[in-house]
Amino acid sequence: PGGCPDLCECSEPARTVKCVNRNLTAVPPDLPLYVRSLFITGNPLTHLPAGAFAVQRLPDLSALNLSGNHLQAVEAGALALPALRQLDLSGNALISLSPQAFGEGGSPLEELALRGALRDNGVLLSLAALLQSGALRNLSRLDLADNGLLVLPAGMFTALPALRQLDLSNNSLVGLQNVSFQGLSQLQSLNLSNNSLAVLWNSTLAQFRSLSTLRHIDLGHNTWVCDCPIEDLVAWLKESDQVEGKEALTCAYPDKMLGKTLLKINSLDLNCSVPIDLPSQLQTSYVFLGIVLALIGAIFLLVLYLNRKGIKKWMHNIRDACRDHMEGYHYRYEINADPRLTNLSSNSDV
Repeated sequence: PGGCPDLCECSEPARTVKCVNRNLTAVPPDLPLYVRSLFITGNPLTHLPAGAFAVQRLPDLSALNLSGNHLQAVEAGALALPALRQLDLSGNALISLSPQAFGEGGSPLEELALRGALRDNGVLLSLAALLQSGALRNLSRLDLADNGLLVLPAGMFTALPALRQLDLSNNSLVGLQNVSFQGLSQLQSLNLSNNSLAVLWNSTLAQFRSLSTLRHIDLGHNTWVCDCPIEDLVAWLKESDQVEGKEALTCAYPDKMLGKTLLKINSLDLNCSVPIDLPSQLQTSYVFLGIVLALIGAIFLLVLYLNRKGIKKWMHNIRDACRDHMEGYHYRYEINADPRLTNLSSNSDV
């Protein structure tokens, strides 16, 4: 106890241990008791099994940096450290992340960095399950930048009531329709820059408006499509003070709007005379069709009512004609059925 592992550098006054670029394939087992900040970076460390850190020997470890290794798998219980507040797993190529990586109970973790570590979709789903489980309810900062994310799992952030900073920059996000920010009542900063967002819909904008603590939103360097659906976003930008650098947001499509500032767009530029929302348009068409059919039915009934006497006379005439016709058929049938009349008819010269 109190010693320093081979290939590591230790500072007891700073309570820090650094094992940087030392070709380590496992966590050193003989870490000093005093360590609060541990850096194990730039090593060929690929696997973090349960019990990788001797919990009983690390009661005060609060900051753990495992960035820039070759980590692929983090097993259940591997990060169950009682005092852990900060964890950096950035720059790894994670393939497997156990939803129980922080143990069965809750973790005191406050800051989690996964920059460039979620290139595998399965790991993203495992992270979502971990966050939704409530194991990281104390998390205040989450960094998911540089992961090439296209979409986020639904409800991914609903169990993070203490989250204040969320970084989703430098991904490939194309939309936020399935992302709920409702549970993030403490959220202060949201970074969505350098993605592929074409528009933000009213449902998302309404969530932003409802978060009174959210004062810093970065939407820079996205591929905004400046046609009719962007009207709501433009109106929100003009009235909101939540977006940083909104004056620099410009259109990427169509070509005629390329480079135009979003804040300077008006309805004439968008030419929204034709509705774009097809479901709404179809619904309106069905309502109009129903009204037209109802009017036609009412007019038909009115015509019948106004001509009820003529229709009644016409019906009587048809009835009399049918009766005369049927009596003629009946008379012929009686003649054909009577054998005397049949013989008379056959012997007669008439």
